[in-house]
Amino acid sequence: MNLDWSVIWTYRQMLIDGALLTIGLTVATMLLAVPGGIVLALMRLSPNRLVSHAALAFVELFRNLPLILVIYWVFYVLPMATSVQFSPLATALVALVCNISAYNSETFRAGINSIRRGQMEAALAMGMSRRQAMFKVVIPQAARRILPVVASTWVSLFKDTSLVSVIAVGELAYNAMQIRATTFRVLEMLTAMAALYWLMSYPQAKLVDWIHRRYGVKE
Repeated sequence: MNLDWSVIWTYRQMLIDGALLTIGLTVATMLLAVPGGIVLALMRLSPNRLVSHAALAFVELFRNLPLILVIYWVFYVLPMATSVQFSPLATALVALVCNISAYNSETFRAGINSIRRGQMEAALAMGMSRRQAMFKVVIPQAARRILPVVASTWVSLFKDTSLVSVIAVGELAYNAMQIRATTFRVLEMLTAMAALYWLMSYPQAKLVDWIHRRYGVKE
């Protein structure tokens, strides 16, 4: 077998650009999916049945569909059905935000529900409105409980961004596949891609371990 590892150095800029886009896509998704998850969680907890059921429908739809199917649907089906056409990068962001918001919603809802009812009642007894009690008493405590789970979701999302390569988003997986197709260096490029994902994911995984130890709540 004739291996040529110099191809990695030759195409290093494409790999670096892909890695940076992977990071950027992950950050952008979480910046939108965290507030999106909070809104959905509060909607699910709303006493208004219409609002609660609308949030439930959204969460159950996107939580139970494969992410790659959502990507394909937004990129190929949505334009045919509505004449709305997103760029590959916008498609990736929309699909990822919908998917992660649905998961974050359930994480946040579980965190809020884990706070004892007596704390909400005590806040109401002190003269706070229900909204004030939620944002000043319940949510701050729930945030600590859900932080380890959200951190784990981040690491999972970071790797799942590779799925958007199927619609030509130039992140790490897509760029590595393009180089492979150009150079016919399959083993070298797949190894380089795996190594880069590992180098970026491993420190994040260790940070998640630390967050679990530091902020994990034990009843």
